[in-house]
Formats: sequence, C-alpha cells, structure tokens
Amino acid sequence: MAKGILVDIPKCIGCESCSVACKLWNELEWDPQEKTKTATDRAKEPNNGLWPEEWTSINRYNLQKNGSSVGRYVKTQCMHCEEPACVSACFSKALQKLPQGPVIYDQKLCVGCRYCMMACPFDILRYEWKKSIPGVRKCQMCPTRVTNNQETACTSVCPTGAITFGDRDELLAEAKKRIRKNGYVDRVFGEKEAGGTSWLYISDTPFEQMRFRTDVTTKPLPSYTEGYMKMTPFIGGAWATILAGLYVFNNKNKEPLD
Repeated sequence: MAKGILVDIPKCIGCESCSVACKLWNELEWDPQEKTKTATDRAKEPNNGLWPEEWTSINRYNLQKNGSSVGRYVKTQCMHCEEPACVSACFSKALQKLPQGPVIYDQKLCVGCRYCMMACPFDILRYEWKKSIPGVRKCQMCPTRVTNNQETACTSVCPTGAITFGDRDELLAEAKKRIRKNGYVDRVFGEKEAGGTSWLYISDTPFEQMRFRTDVTTKPLPSYTEGYMKMTPFIGGAWATILAGLYVFNNKNKEPLD
C-alpha cells in the first residue's frame, strides 16, 4: 500500500527538528548563510527556501484569523506526486516513482536536460548550478526507510505530531476527520492536486495565503506530456545525425594543412 505523510499545519511550532533530521539522514551540507535565515525570511523567498542542500524548508506566514494575528508554519518539500510530471518528463529514467510512494532520483542516469524542473507543478526541484558535475536535488522521502516499512526521518522526530507517516488512504481519512472535528478549511491539499500527492496538508487558514499552488489542475500531469516526451530520444538522435551529416559535408572538400 502506498505511504504518505499528513501535515497538520496548526500543530507545527516551527522547531525545525524535521529539517535537521533530513540533513543528518541524507548527509547534506550545512550552509552558514542558510542557518542565519528565519522561517519568515524563507517564506518571502521566490524558491520557498529550497536549495540543492536544503531539501525541506519551514516557512512562517503571519496571517489574520477571526480578526486576530496568527502565525502559521508550513513545511515545504517535494510533494511526491502519485503520477509525477517530473518522472514523465525524464527520458533518461533518472527519476522514478516507487510503489511505496517516494519519487527518487539517480544522478548517474541524469543528462542535465532539466525537463523535470520545467514539468514540476510545485516548483520544487533545484539544480546544482555551482558544481562542475551538477545534478537535480530534492527530497527523496527516505526511500530506504519507507521501502522497509519505516517512517521518514522527518516524521520520526516531530515533537507535536504535526507530520504523521502512514498509509496514504488511512491518512486521507484521518485528515477529513480532523477537518470536521477542528473546523479546518474543508480541503485536503494533495488529495487531488496534480492527480494526488503523497504529502497531504490540512489547515485552519486559507492555503492560498501560505503560497500553496491552489490553481494546480486535478488531472494527472503526465497525461498532458507523455505523448510528446516519448519522442524526445528519437528527436535527439535525429538531430545528432543531421549535425554529423552537416559536419561531414562542410569538411569533405577541405584540404589538410601542411
């Protein structure tokens, strides 16, 4: 059964234990400049605080609720779509969707085309522009743990139960029960967006006020792209043949220099 993670936004206190656990488990580098930023700073960034070495980000939004000012922390990372557009766009198979839920990335197979970045409806993937051999970086949803029926590193350290790991269907039912009980916004973000995602969010404040992509289609995005992306290797091969032919034609009459 596919796994998922339920994020109960009002329960998050912004302690960032999940961010630390993510870094430690995935052996990610620590950026001194990123450590000085606050959750409010990250919420204002165009990239939502995600960088090649920052796979999860906690962002704080100052909102109004019932006439009072409230702060809400939102954990941001790859949504691990049920039918990922990034996987559909990746003709080299560097990105794959596991039956248990994680969308994983193998840099050894990546050709650096960055089609996955353009395909992602949530603008999550980050490219290692500064490296000589760059790759695409994002949350992997701890595949070695999840495939062995263990919870993710981030959920294992959450002190308030703001993020809960489990079977996606059961989490979805739990999310709807909490919505009714707590008077939350009547929506589970991730239930249908982009065809559904492994990460599910519930909130007592409007999602659009916390920079959620509420305009994302509910139709699985690969249905829009698969027919075209299957032609990419053939087009690339044909173009390489044309360029080789032009090179031979342009150089066949040239005399070698003495």
